[in-house]
Amino acid sequence: MPMMPGKTALLELLKQEGVRIMFGNPGTTELPLMDALAAEQELRYILALQEAPAMGMADGYAQASGQCAVVNLHAAPGLGNAMGMLYDAQKAGSPILVTAGQHEQRFNFTEPLLWADLPTIARPFVKWSEEVRRLQDLPRAIHRAVKTALAPPTGPVFLSLPGDILTDSADLDLGAPSRVATGIRGDSSAIRQAAAIIAKASSPVIIAGDAVPQGNALQELVALAEALGAPVYDEGMASRAMFPSSHPLYRGALVRLPAAIRGLLTQHDLLVSIGADLFTLSLPDDVDSMPESYPVIHLDTDPWELGKNYPEKVSILGEPKVTLPELTEAVRQARSAAESEAAGKRLQHVKAEGVASLHKLHTMADALAERHPIHPLALMQTIGRLLPDDAVVIDETVSSGNGLRRFLKSDDAQSFYGLRGGGIGWGLPAAIGVKLALPDRPVVALIGDGSAMYTIQGLWTAARENLRMVFVIINNYSYRILKQRTNAMKGLAAQADNYVAMDLDKPRVDFVSVARGLGLTAYKAATLADLGDLLEQALAKDGPTLIDVEVDRSWKPV
Repeated sequence: MPMMPGKTALLELLKQEGVRIMFGNPGTTELPLMDALAAEQELRYILALQEAPAMGMADGYAQASGQCAVVNLHAAPGLGNAMGMLYDAQKAGSPILVTAGQHEQRFNFTEPLLWADLPTIARPFVKWSEEVRRLQDLPRAIHRAVKTALAPPTGPVFLSLPGDILTDSADLDLGAPSRVATGIRGDSSAIRQAAAIIAKASSPVIIAGDAVPQGNALQELVALAEALGAPVYDEGMASRAMFPSSHPLYRGALVRLPAAIRGLLTQHDLLVSIGADLFTLSLPDDVDSMPESYPVIHLDTDPWELGKNYPEKVSILGEPKVTLPELTEAVRQARSAAESEAAGKRLQHVKAEGVASLHKLHTMADALAERHPIHPLALMQTIGRLLPDDAVVIDETVSSGNGLRRFLKSDDAQSFYGLRGGGIGWGLPAAIGVKLALPDRPVVALIGDGSAMYTIQGLWTAARENLRMVFVIINNYSYRILKQRTNAMKGLAAQADNYVAMDLDKPRVDFVSVARGLGLTAYKAATLADLGDLLEQALAKDGPTLIDVEVDRSWKPV
């Protein structure tokens, strides 16, 4: 075995694991790594101006590529800066190896500046967290980390890398990567039990979650939904496209309010969850989302999610890609002739309802098309009509994106990415990671003005890498969703019509100037016609473009 410095071994190990891009923002504890990169030809370092954008870029890249992304952070403050985006990555199940530089071990007992117990800080938000304390353990640590990140259920992992691990040299056996096979087929007896229950249902509903696109099982879910004659909803905050938006059984995202969810479920007699979150919401309510004794069939890759909050008739641990075909066939076999006939009629009825509801949504948007400032619903419709069929949309519209997924042509698992964890600021850098993973597809990021300011410096990286992509700022000069939720409390703010610290209009952020200052082409769109012209130009132009769209600020329910 050859003598090898740790910094060189680290890069060789990452390349063994298929890594070709690393995201980061270097500091003093990363200098050995940056020194090794100076002689590296195969591994590309993507520089972000702060750790939160670096983490968001890695998240987008991991989701879009399906590979393990790598992000390198700077000691305790750098890890702290990235924690909000790391939380989002955890919720989305993004396979990411997060590393942070640590002081040399001989120095750490003095608790030097920038030092902290990094693995303990990261542990709540990752699958596995550790510090490498011997250079000889580095190969095992890297291989274990990547294997763990990619094993179902996928998710981020963390390694702290002390400086001496990178600067020392040793005889090293680099080992080889390992992978956990992902095609976990659900238990056959549980599938038969679920099929028997589904066969008797007269009005089932399906909620789809992350496990579907992660396993590229959209078409398998289509087959099940058609066999059941069931409408399909995305879980409340969808990280990806979970069902083809053009299919008439698709109904869009589930409303994230307990009363609304309960109202939907009472219209059906069976819930079939395919990898969906049941139900972790951001606001409490006196009404429970799930009606009492409601029957649930749940398939998921994560045993923790099965039966987590509500009892289930059947809980199946398995991958949708390989389990859904067996479940679909078992349902067909379990039905009587009369039940099969009823399912066929139900399918046609539910499809017709889907066509009618989409037509109604378009009619509503058409009626708002002449409003000024632009109404968000009309804006979402226009964007859906303008984008090419192969476009990839990154959505962090938060309160302005009603109807977006139904307007879009997003029929494959890589066509749409959304804010799964709820920590805003994710969308802008995630879009950059998605573009790096899918360089041949048009990428358009729809970002709220409040969200954009959390990670606005990410635009500089898009310009530095000359990425052909478009950022559309949905600008209502406020934290609109906070006003909506504060108003719903019917407290002092609603009585006085005074919403403290929720307006962004004194002064208004000049996104065009900010973007130009960071190296982008940037414009302001005052009308839908302006947006159409600018978006067409931007999609054809080399390099990134930002379009600032002022939208109607109305937020109170009518």
